[in-house]
Amino acid sequence: MKTMNLKRVKLLTLAIIMSIPAFAQDSFEIIPSVDIVSKYVWRGTDNSPASVQPALTAAYKGFSLELWGSTDFTTAVKEFDITLGYEINGLSLAVTDYWWTEGEGTRYGDYTNNHAFEGTIGYYFGDNLPLSLTWSTMFAGGLDKERDGDLDYSTFIEATYDFSVKGIDLTAGIGVSPWTGMYHRPGTSGFALSTVSLRAQKAIRITDSFSLPVFIECYTATISDRWLPCNPFA
Repeated sequence: MKTMNLKRVKLLTLAIIMSIPAFAQDSFEIIPSVDIVSKYVWRGTDNSPASVQPALTAAYKGFSLELWGSTDFTTAVKEFDITLGYEINGLSLAVTDYWWTEGEGTRYGDYTNNHAFEGTIGYYFGDNLPLSLTWSTMFAGGLDKERDGDLDYSTFIEATYDFSVKGIDLTAGIGVSPWTGMYHRPGTSGFALSTVSLRAQKAIRITDSFSLPVFIECYTATISDRWLPCNPFA
């Protein structure tokens, strides 16, 4: 996951989301879901090929606890994240524990080497101005360290804007990294334009009571050392 050289990377990601309705009781919700994606891209980084990504979220009065995982169908790349969040009046705060593994022998319990911890603050301006701003910074864990052991404090700042065209929900986004970190290609430093993205989503009606949301996400990224494949099924 390691951009400033404006070598453009174009990526098309196709995903199908299958969601199960939430179970609500006295404002407490349990929300299970699963995504099936043709390629897993995170903040402009090509993480893995076609993957299944289950999630389970518990929410109560603005507080939320989300368990999220990802595993691909062809390699040993896996991820498991735990996010504790709070939201009020458009303001959101979150702390996330990321765990990645690319092969056997990577223990989940090895927090010193195999985890990264991140704090996020965000604000949504509302339906009249559907703009979202988020600032996310890694603050602990071995996955965000230099060889000398110092933390990078890798930071990703993103702005997204929601709009609709002919019944299709669209989200345009831009992400930057203000200083050197995991969002940079080796040998680059300083401020980096990391991603420019466009996401299109539409719910396909299956029956009168069930719809299947489908989304396509296109990325231009500057993180990778190579051109990412444009074929969503590659």
